[in-house]
Amino acid sequence: MTVGGFLSLRQSCPSFAVPIDSRNGAAAAAASNPRALRFRHKSFPRATYLRAPRRAMDPPRCLGSSDLEEATDDIAAAATLHRGVPSDLVEKMMYDALVWSALHGLVVGDRRVQNSGTVPGVGLVHAPFALLPMSFPKAHWRQACELAPIFNELVDRVSLDGKFLQDSLSRTKKVDAFTSRLLDIHSKMLEINKTEDIRLGLHRSDYMLDAETNLLLQIELNTISSSFPGLSCLVSELHRILLNQYGKDLGLDSRRVPGNTAVSRFAEALAKAWNEYNNSSAVVMVVAQSEERNMYDQHWLCAVLKEIHGVATIRKTLSEIDTQGHVLPDGSLVVDGQTVAVIYFRAGYSPNDYPSEAEWRARFLMEKSSAIKCPSISYHLVGTKKIQQELAKPNVLERFLDTEDIAKVRKCFAGLWSLDDPDAVKSAIEKPDLFVLKPQREGGGNNIYGDNVRETLIRLQQQGTEELAAYILMQRIFPTASLAFLVREGVWHQDNAISELGIYGAYLRNKDKVIMNDQCGYLMRTKVSSSNEGGVAAGFAVLDSIYLT
Repeated sequence: MTVGGFLSLRQSCPSFAVPIDSRNGAAAAAASNPRALRFRHKSFPRATYLRAPRRAMDPPRCLGSSDLEEATDDIAAAATLHRGVPSDLVEKMMYDALVWSALHGLVVGDRRVQNSGTVPGVGLVHAPFALLPMSFPKAHWRQACELAPIFNELVDRVSLDGKFLQDSLSRTKKVDAFTSRLLDIHSKMLEINKTEDIRLGLHRSDYMLDAETNLLLQIELNTISSSFPGLSCLVSELHRILLNQYGKDLGLDSRRVPGNTAVSRFAEALAKAWNEYNNSSAVVMVVAQSEERNMYDQHWLCAVLKEIHGVATIRKTLSEIDTQGHVLPDGSLVVDGQTVAVIYFRAGYSPNDYPSEAEWRARFLMEKSSAIKCPSISYHLVGTKKIQQELAKPNVLERFLDTEDIAKVRKCFAGLWSLDDPDAVKSAIEKPDLFVLKPQREGGGNNIYGDNVRETLIRLQQQGTEELAAYILMQRIFPTASLAFLVREGVWHQDNAISELGIYGAYLRNKDKVIMNDQCGYLMRTKVSSSNEGGVAAGFAVLDSIYLT
């Protein structure tokens, strides 16, 4: 899982060839001083409501990529998407967007309100979002979509090679207690010859477009708790509706915003897995954190699963599973009196999710059961940073993929190095701005940048070589910065921003039969270019969609 992962700092500054509306003094000043771009508006005029509202309880109407109609090629060059917009028009769109978000469930818990992460309906605030979509080249969009089934298959094949996982993470295990505990569970499953005949993966592969090389480069592959399939659909729909309403004023065409299928396709995958389990009275169990302000993203998925597929869900924390769960002699997992067909993890990816032995007992209990895990412990380990780095080594992909697919995957790999590589470590100490130091952690806010890379590497070298195994080095990616309108807590400001594209993928297999292997929608996250980290839930980024160019 990750709700972070942005790797940029030294983004190229945007050109200002197209004039910014002269009525906005702050924005006009930014033409010569990008730092002057931070201006805020806290009041909104009355505005016309958007056309075609839906009932607030309807599931998101996530459109497929085939719904993207070809628009004329002379509409809105990428560099001008967010420029030249009069401030009064921004305020009208802002008002409409906030109303639409409240009516259609584009919401999160307000961290300023007590119980907003535990009691549904308490302390709601709109999810942070970009007012307009971010431009993205159509060719790179198609490349990212085509890669999703390949990465799905790669995760499955690597997960079956227990020795590769154990060997690759053996040194990390010695210095990273969290990874060590995960490996212990994996090892116990190998010892008892535990097999997962039905394997379900709901993944997200995150990318950035490198400005210097014009290459789409992978940031990371998430195999656990791939967040925002629900809210990302809503943002895509919001942008299409805004462009339908204001597109002529903006010179933009709503048909260039691809429809987003994430929540419907993830629900479809969970329903198909539930069907493979073949117990009509069983439920899908969402493993959730005890306090979760992003609960509505999860509830959207559960709502679609129930309303479209008729599959019931329950929500439990790891602690509750420990006290309420047990495994029957036939391997069935029963929690609070209900048989669990599918376990969908939206927690368990961070050491913070395991404050006591109770949570680790729950994880082991689930793993040894016959319930379908999403992900299994093997899939979880495949998503670690160290495995990502190992797969980038020469001749490793050849163990798992066909030649044609290897070339496609290698093309999107950024530079990845073990800290056993003295040349890479030396280069990172000499030029730390060109690298990111990544620990084996998910969730945003964990990566190390800039001078801290040098300081950390020197400290680790002084402490001994074993400590180095807890990290990997990654090439830093520098995407082009563009102007964007960022909205958080009812306030908008315009700033230089960069974006990260995540492509969702679903994979379901029962023994030798692949039931589902598809690209399943997307997540666009945008953040100010001066920020290193980029998690939405962590407070660094906003939800966005893409405008194909």
